[in-house]
Amino acid sequence: MLDAIIIISFILATGGISYHGVELLPPAMTDQVTNLQALRWVMAGFGSLVGMAIGLSAQGAYRRVEAQIKKMPADMLLSRAVGLVIGLLVANLMLAPLFLVPVPPEFGFVKPLTAVLGSLLFAFSGVTLADSQGRALLRLISPQSVEALLVAEGTLQPSATKVLDTSAIIDGRIQALLDTGFLEGQILVPQFVLTELQQVADAANDQKRARGRRGLDVLKRIQNAYPDRILIHPADYDDINTVDGKLVRLAQEINGTLFTNDYNLNKVASLQKVRVLNVNDLAQSMRPVYLPGDSLDLRILREGKEPSQGVGYLEDGTMVVVEEGRSHIGGELQVVVTSSLQTAAGRMIFARPKSTLVA
Repeated sequence: MLDAIIIISFILATGGISYHGVELLPPAMTDQVTNLQALRWVMAGFGSLVGMAIGLSAQGAYRRVEAQIKKMPADMLLSRAVGLVIGLLVANLMLAPLFLVPVPPEFGFVKPLTAVLGSLLFAFSGVTLADSQGRALLRLISPQSVEALLVAEGTLQPSATKVLDTSAIIDGRIQALLDTGFLEGQILVPQFVLTELQQVADAANDQKRARGRRGLDVLKRIQNAYPDRILIHPADYDDINTVDGKLVRLAQEINGTLFTNDYNLNKVASLQKVRVLNVNDLAQSMRPVYLPGDSLDLRILREGKEPSQGVGYLEDGTMVVVEEGRSHIGGELQVVVTSSLQTAAGRMIFARPKSTLVA
């Protein structure tokens, strides 16, 4: 509807100007025309075609501006609007004395021209200032930040919003954290994360498909258990290609906390000053410490990198590399810890079969 209004407005405007513009033609030209009324309609038709072309161009420009505004973060849009208003107010205050200055009639155009150019200059300066100091400008105008406005809408809870990534949903430990009450605040699941989770669930690879379906099941369970805390958010960023980049941008915009167990995403978000809760870090801090000489029962699941190694896992997911354990793949074995390696990405334990040490 708006597109049609824009085009019709330009057609009527240019058609009307062309129709009445015949009167501005030189008399020598109009005297040669036998039917002046027909010339008016011809000029009106030509002007209407020009108006249609201009209207189509204006419509395309309007759509591009509208698309850019939709992509713009809420705080940037609000701060630019405030900057524009402040710029225009300053322009009016600064330029008002100009209209009191007497000028010769032949220079009467100077006042309106200066007013227009000055208004454009101050408006541009206000928007530029808002881009560089947007959040500070908002806090100067109002003590309520963008986050506070979203809280007032009921979209977010103050300083407690957690943004979930795909790996944290598939991991599933978030459900236990919610059940025990250790994770507070609102849980935000962006639409692009849900899309990625669905793509994993539809993957051709059986292992990926199982992980994706597990993630969807976990999300459904926590949504049923905590309907007031789990929010599917439609945020998306067409200018960012990666899900990790979109997660970081969203967490920055809402001043939220990124909840993940992805090591690389954790590092990237930390570099960009985004607060991160890594469920692996929590698990490591709560994980029992195995010292050399401790024994444990372990099921050997696969081969290790070295010819004689076997690999098993503790209940919490810690990998245990067993020397001379390859021949026991598929069976359970009592092993003795020889050493352990602790890293930010996880913990690894090295062990040997107890029977080998006894021998």
